[in-house]
Amino acid sequence: MAPPLRNDRGTEQAEPTRRTLLAGVAALGALGAAGCSRVATASTTDGGDLLERLRATGVVRLGIAGEIPFGYIDKDGELTGEAPELAKAIFQRLGVAKVQPVPTEFGSLIPGLNSQQFDVVAAGMYVNPERCEQVVFADPDYQMLDSFIVRKGNPKGLHDYQDVVGKKAKFATGTGYAEIQYAVDAGYKESDILIVPDQVAGLNAVEAGRADVFAGTALTTREVVKKSSKAEATEPFTPLVDGKPHVDGGAFAFRPTETRLRDAFNVELRKLKKSGELFRILRPFGFTRAEMTDLTAEDLCAGGTG
Repeated sequence: MAPPLRNDRGTEQAEPTRRTLLAGVAALGALGAAGCSRVATASTTDGGDLLERLRATGVVRLGIAGEIPFGYIDKDGELTGEAPELAKAIFQRLGVAKVQPVPTEFGSLIPGLNSQQFDVVAAGMYVNPERCEQVVFADPDYQMLDSFIVRKGNPKGLHDYQDVVGKKAKFATGTGYAEIQYAVDAGYKESDILIVPDQVAGLNAVEAGRADVFAGTALTTREVVKKSSKAEATEPFTPLVDGKPHVDGGAFAFRPTETRLRDAFNVELRKLKKSGELFRILRPFGFTRAEMTDLTAEDLCAGGTG
């Protein structure tokens, strides 16, 4: 969403209720049990031959983490989310007709990719130097600020990681999320962080008083609190990395041997950006024009902020 770093990615979709969120996660587990066989061993020659093999089979397996709106199973049992919908569009252009979800926890996405449980990570994963040592990324399809889930009225006045540290708030975030490191960099003790599976569990922790704050992307926090009577999302803010404002970008990840597939994916992604089709795909999932980006994987792998 790997080291302690995260992501936290047509027609208008109905806003999911919390029950729908939980049902989607449960459905992911069922699909995972049905589709957990491994993909064929990747070639290690000249950027790999995975694209050719995917074209031959007509199916690409997507590693997803059950996180609305990035990649999840909806109430009708259908795969959707910004990353799967974008994957459908791009892989069709690349000659691969079908996508198949392989659900896992966010923190298991990179290990699952590199152990060949699926072909590509399609989960809105943030690009950062640590992850770039383990996978190769396409260019980001979106950029994102952070936000908190807090109790209604934000009684502790928590607006950034420095507030969390200064006010000794009980801090929670998701498994493998980049927000772990942002809190640690601000001075929060890592062993004191409450790690939960996803934003739904984070909302539950805040509502139950087990945490004062849950940190995630601005998009996931504002979506998950819509049906809550006890919690709200704070205004988006830019986290600090080495004392400097840092804007994250989310992208598809590929095994390091499969640079030919990554490069072909990037070609089609750039076409979608130029035509405006990318925004039309992402908009139904709550993305705004401000979250469209020209950031590159090269910039973010080098530690840049855009």
